[in-house]
Parts: sequence; C-alpha cells; structure tokens
Amino acid sequence: MVWSSPIPIAAAALVAATALAMALALRPWRSLPPSGPPWPWLAWCALLPLSWVADRLGAMPAAQPLPGACLLMLMAGWPLAVLALVPVAVAAAWLGDLSAAETVQRTLWLGLAPATLALALGSAVRRWLPHHLFVYILGRGFIATALANTAAGAAQALTEPLPRGLALEDLLLARGLAGWGDAVLTGMIVAIFVAFRPEWLATYADRLYLPTRNGDSR
Repeated sequence: MVWSSPIPIAAAALVAATALAMALALRPWRSLPPSGPPWPWLAWCALLPLSWVADRLGAMPAAQPLPGACLLMLMAGWPLAVLALVPVAVAAAWLGDLSAAETVQRTLWLGLAPATLALALGSAVRRWLPHHLFVYILGRGFIATALANTAAGAAQALTEPLPRGLALEDLLLARGLAGWGDAVLTGMIVAIFVAFRPEWLATYADRLYLPTRNGDSR
C-alpha cells in the first residue's frame, strides 16, 4: 500500500514521534526488574514483525496482519509498549522491504493506534465495571482488544488508498475479522497468564481483581 501524498505521512510521523516522546518522558524502564523484561515480552516483540508484514511475505494484499499491540500493552504497559514498537517497526521494515512511508503507516495503525485505544478502553473498564478477574480477562483481554483493533483498522481503511483489486467493504470486513482474531488470541493468552503467571501482565494486579471473602479487594 502506498500513500497518495506526503501530508498523511507527515501527520502519522508526528503522531508517532509525539507518542514516543511521551513514553520516554515517563521513563517506564524504572519499573523493570534488575533481570530485565520477562521473556514473554521479548518473544512477543520478536513475533510481531512477522505478523505485521504477513501480506508482503505471502504476496497477498488481501491478507490482513494481526496487530498484536494490545497484548504487548497489557503485558508491558503503554509506555514500554510504545518504546518496544520502535525495534518492531525496524525489523518489520527489513523483513517486508517496506518504504519509510509504509513503515510509519504500519507503526501507527498496527501498533500505536490499537495500543492507545486499548489503553483508553481498558481504563474505562477499570473505572466503570466491577473489579473482578473475569472482567479483566473478558473486558480488557478480549472486548477492548477487539474494539481497539476494529476501530484502528477501519480508520486506516477509510483514510488511505485501497489496495489494488479490493473494495472498501471487503477491506473493512477483512480488518474486522483480523481484529477479532487478534482479540481471541489475546484473550486466551491473557487468561493463561492471569492463571499461572500474573506477574507477566503489567496491567493486572491480584489486589484489584481478586476479591476477598468480605467483598473487599486484596
């Protein structure tokens, strides 16, 4: 997919630079343990470049990449996830032979947009819904991820030139299916982590989501 003018590229680059500056200002690396980030974070970051350029590697423009950024945000938190998207984007550009414009585009719509929307939706879930284990898994792991991915994919489809041979309706359907597929995968992994390794989720805490017998949070 090629941008039709330099204006969207400049706007996307400005958004990406602003998000990166905000993440750096928060200095999120201070919360990491001395041993560094948990290995699942690194493993997921290593898989994301392959997902982001699946359409290029398979020479299938209709194939929609799975964003994966919502799970990264749930595991690492928004600031660290934004910083991690930089090497992910560089690796994706190398694997997929992407131009600078395409790299910025995919960083925005597959990374920053869904991760930020998932953060906002997750904050609403935490504020307005009961603090319960299944609310976190279903609300943040699945529903917020699905909505964030669908919204980001629709925004991309509506603001960029269509891939050759694809109608807008087909592209919106494909983006929606990819977003919900990513949400199913994210929800499953989040459920496993909550059950066995909650420390791998920076956005989860037992004291918030596991009620005690008297009804209070631990």
